[in-house]
Amino acid sequence: MKPYDYVIVGAGSAGCVLANRLSANPANRVLLLEAGAADWNPLIHMPAGIARLANNRRINWNYRTEPEPALNQRRLWWPRGKTLGGSSSINAMCYIRGVAADYDSWAEASGDARWSWLQVLPWFLRSEDNSRGASALHGVGGPLGVSDLRHHNVLSAALIEAAASAGYPRNDDFNGAQPAGFGLYQVTQRNGARCSTAAAYLKPVRQRENLHVRTHSLVERVLIERDRAVGVQLRRGRHDSERIEAGKVILAAGAINTPQLLMLSGLGPADHLREHGIEPCVDLPGVGANLQDHLDICTLDASTQKVSYDHLNELGTGLRWWRHRDGPGSSNVAEAGGFVRSGLAADARCDLQFHFVPALLDDHGRHRLPGYGYTLHACYLHPHSRGRLRLHSADPEQPIAIHAGYLSDPEGHDLKMMIAAARLSREILDQPAFAAYRGAPVFPERRIRSDAEYADFIRRKAETIYHPVGSCRMGKDDAAVVDSELRVRGVQGLRVVDASVMPSLPTGNTNAPTIMIAERASALILGEA
Repeated sequence: MKPYDYVIVGAGSAGCVLANRLSANPANRVLLLEAGAADWNPLIHMPAGIARLANNRRINWNYRTEPEPALNQRRLWWPRGKTLGGSSSINAMCYIRGVAADYDSWAEASGDARWSWLQVLPWFLRSEDNSRGASALHGVGGPLGVSDLRHHNVLSAALIEAAASAGYPRNDDFNGAQPAGFGLYQVTQRNGARCSTAAAYLKPVRQRENLHVRTHSLVERVLIERDRAVGVQLRRGRHDSERIEAGKVILAAGAINTPQLLMLSGLGPADHLREHGIEPCVDLPGVGANLQDHLDICTLDASTQKVSYDHLNELGTGLRWWRHRDGPGSSNVAEAGGFVRSGLAADARCDLQFHFVPALLDDHGRHRLPGYGYTLHACYLHPHSRGRLRLHSADPEQPIAIHAGYLSDPEGHDLKMMIAAARLSREILDQPAFAAYRGAPVFPERRIRSDAEYADFIRRKAETIYHPVGSCRMGKDDAAVVDSELRVRGVQGLRVVDASVMPSLPTGNTNAPTIMIAERASALILGEA
């Protein structure tokens, strides 16, 4: 069989973008590989279906970290999408880009001004189809639907009112000139349905004859000959493998799977690879290093009124959404939130983010609590702590070891910031706007005041807010895994295009920045061609 021009590993937030853009030229033969299944599950497409996706192991990698020393040795659950659309098919759909300083720092780290805010903004705009119309900071006509919520709960309105009475401004556009303040999130939806990258970028072009999509396709390794990527090896069944040749290989498997695949291919810390019987092709110590994530703490209160989403009539909600694409079924659940610049901020950026859920949310919604209530998530946006990824074995079906390294910074700064975030959550929920609903505290289980009590609460209950990045970072230094054009160092014909290349976390959610990276990378690749 004739080799493909491009093989893309991972049909997630970046992979679907790449498949669309690279196959736009009919001369390019493109193969998109996805380890999971097609995105047929109706709960993916009904936004509120996110509440039922948490325990669905068919569309979720269901990773767990190694025991986290600073979090009472707990092993935290890290969900990642394992279906067409990847994590954009299971996330809360909040459309957040970050701020200019995030990307200016990327440009400095990479030595390439093309990653500065002024030069990445056009790629955000190219992807966007905002229901509010075009402006200097928003695009229309792009593949990715971005919309206002068609439905939000009365408790979400109370959150915005409470934040205002606590002294924080209202903000109806977190991607506008200033992200600070509280309001309703815009979401990656179109006509009341989830707009994953599979729906936005892949579905409209599946009929292209030069684009092939294969699901249930686990890549074992990248094939490298004479320092050049020449294809990939797939696992077929338990014992058989299949070789697929390609002119160029692009890894878009995400911040967890991409570094694992590089290591399995002999690209990573040489001594570590030898420990697992893998002969190194290129010694790249940065593969799996620089892992970053937003740690999140939830404050829960019971509600004295039965207005939350805790016990919705699921059949009625589903039927209404099916017929009209509105009502609670169109909610992203994390409807409202905000950004705050704390008194401890190191620069002009907001350093705390909040997501409000009008329901009791414990253990990512996997532990259903009795009664009614509401949850305020809070995370520190610019953690100093770094983690790393390491192989458990050379078996591609065995998950990689995730050492998240939460709260591991020697100066203890991240813990101070998490305490500040939890205190602010309590301050906001104590405002008069919640007086008509406020019941007993759920988490923390009682009123707490001291830093020591808050630190204990965080160590017991903090979880990920699902933003792992940085494990194959781009840069100009020798420890960087990819250069500013996302080419893997030491290997020709191999790129990484996903959240793993981010040098540092953006100020907010990571899905929109990942889509931008793929848009930017597609142009770089096609320009090279």
